Amino acid sequence: MGDGIQWLVGETASSGWMLDVHFARGIGAEELALRMGASPGARAKPMTDLEVAYLDVDACPERGPGSAVVRVGEDAGWAFAILYGPHLDRLAEVSRDGVEAAHYHYNSEHPPTIVLYARDGRTVCGFGLREENHRYGDEPDLLVPDLVAAGILDPDGRTSRDYDIDDYEDRERLGLAVFENRFGLSLPHSALGEDPLPVHAIMGSPAPDFEEISAWAAAHEKPLPDPDLRLIPADLRGEYERATDPDWWHRHTRHLPARAQWSPRA
Repeated sequence: MGDGIQWLVGETASSGWMLDVHFARGIGAEELALRMGASPGARAKPMTDLEVAYLDVDACPERGPGSAVVRVGEDAGWAFAILYGPHLDRLAEVSRDGVEAAHYHYNSEHPPTIVLYARDGRTVCGFGLREENHRYGDEPDLLVPDLVAAGILDPDGRTSRDYDIDDYEDRERLGLAVFENRFGLSLPHSALGEDPLPVHAIMGSPAPDFEEISAWAAAHEKPLPDPDLRLIPADLRGEYERATDPDWWHRHTRHLPARAQWSPRA
């Protein structure tokens, strides 16, 4: 028995606003990383959740080229990949060729938390926590008996029951327990704590300007980007562009009212 997944409710990765985990049963952690988009060579030394924060992945691709990494491991018969970066749904690819997969996605700014189960390249079932009467997948009612037995839905499978539970997180744990019990999902507490886990780049690597920006960083005594992941930290890219692009300030202030515009020489 592992730690289960009910403890994930309300937790975030070191990004501070999101927790996104893909699970797979039938493949190992390394294969899961590859199916998430990793290149065989784009792997760094194991890192803790907090250490990944210093990679400064670009979670807002609309402002830059975008980047993402995963930390991978195995627990209770499932491989898992904790995502750092923009929201990426890789469930179809992870679950191809008969593999079972699940996806837990919590975004503090965009509820509800979504849990999905897939097999053989298709989403089988899933729902939003506290919105279990709205379900997804090719077999959306697969978990209805479990939801009814847990007291979440009325026997008609469409009506949510009234609750005496005032705490939203307690209510979400009730829904997440259905997923945990049905599929045996588990993620160790230590995965978001002190456990160093292998890190793979799954988006934005290798950065096409990696050598150029790395050389500039070294010349200006800036922290160097990780040579194994070959990603450019978002803040470092911003510093480099502001320092080397003479039109940067014009492009980024031209839509502001005249008195709100600012430049480093103001």
